[in-house]
Amino acid sequence: MKEILLIKCGELVLKGLNRYRFEHQLVRTLKRRLQHVGQFRIHANQSTLYVEPMGENTARDALDIAQKLFGVVTIQPAAMCVKDMDAICQMAGEYLQEAMACAATFKVEARRSDKRFPLTSPEVSAQVGGHLAELFPHCKPKMNDPELTIKVEIREEYAFISGQRLPGAGGMPTGTNGRGMLLLSGGIDSPVAGWMMAKRGLELSAVHFFSYPYTSEEAKEKVLDLAGILAQWCGRITVNVVPFTKIQLAIAETCHEDYSTLLMRRFMMRLAERIARNQGCEALVTGESLGQVASQTIQSLACTDAVCGMPVFRPVIGMDKEEIVQIARRIDTFETSILPFEDCCTVFTPRHPQTKPKLENVEREESRLDVEALIEEALTGVEQIVKRIGKDRQ
Repeated sequence: MKEILLIKCGELVLKGLNRYRFEHQLVRTLKRRLQHVGQFRIHANQSTLYVEPMGENTARDALDIAQKLFGVVTIQPAAMCVKDMDAICQMAGEYLQEAMACAATFKVEARRSDKRFPLTSPEVSAQVGGHLAELFPHCKPKMNDPELTIKVEIREEYAFISGQRLPGAGGMPTGTNGRGMLLLSGGIDSPVAGWMMAKRGLELSAVHFFSYPYTSEEAKEKVLDLAGILAQWCGRITVNVVPFTKIQLAIAETCHEDYSTLLMRRFMMRLAERIARNQGCEALVTGESLGQVASQTIQSLACTDAVCGMPVFRPVIGMDKEEIVQIARRIDTFETSILPFEDCCTVFTPRHPQTKPKLENVEREESRLDVEALIEEALTGVEQIVKRIGKDRQ
């Protein structure tokens, strides 16, 4: 018995003449991510990806990676079978033995893509269902809301039988909608924001601002761990670690305390944009949520955006904290995000931050600083760490 994965694509089927480009990118991404798992034959046909294990590998070896692949809606582990009704019924009884034993009700849904096959889809469903009812008399046929739904697909070369339909990550294949630079802190919000934009096909790099010795090496490692978790979903991520201590000290020593957070954010946006352009990114991604903190009011966001010349994506801007936490738990970043290591945003926090700043006042405070010199010095100290599935590189 040979088991494969049938991977169903979602909105890719709506892409018309561009569909091939999206499917091709999805296949390329899946092949690359499966390289460290083993050998698999992967091809696309009729809006379905076929993942066939080669050698000693099994289909289940590829399952976890397939479930974290953007562009995939569902994954069906399925048994391959010759297109003969006796063989299909026999294979269904063998392959679904455990699933049928655990279920009280079932139904069979057949789909005949190969119209040369002599039986119609309802006839295939009836024959397979009748055979399974005889083999497993405790499990009763039920057409509405059964415990187990069995899929039988008659395709060009083989028939496929499956009893499990697992959810995929959804969205669009990685890299089909450009590249973006994620401002990655150690908190809950920014990893979720990066994941949400990657789900829409954005290939991610990341920038992290590190204020040693005011922030620890453990805090830096926490952020790199978050990037590693994101890489399981998004693919390879280059993390640009920017030394930020001198900028924060200059702001603290020179400017009015109430404006320090805003000035810090403006430096972050400038630095992130410089790095983004150098690495071929076309947008910035942040985890800001409207009104969550002082730097995330409408007026504050306008002041930070004023120094940025590329689009800024804020996918969690209208979400409350609980909604963000739910996604963080789903993508496995939450437990790492809440580790008690400080980040640079908590350093030199003003007692009374400006919540409704005027741009001219912010610019007046900023004019006391040698902005360009501070930016150039920070850029010379950038450290790059690549996080990827299976291994990291510095």
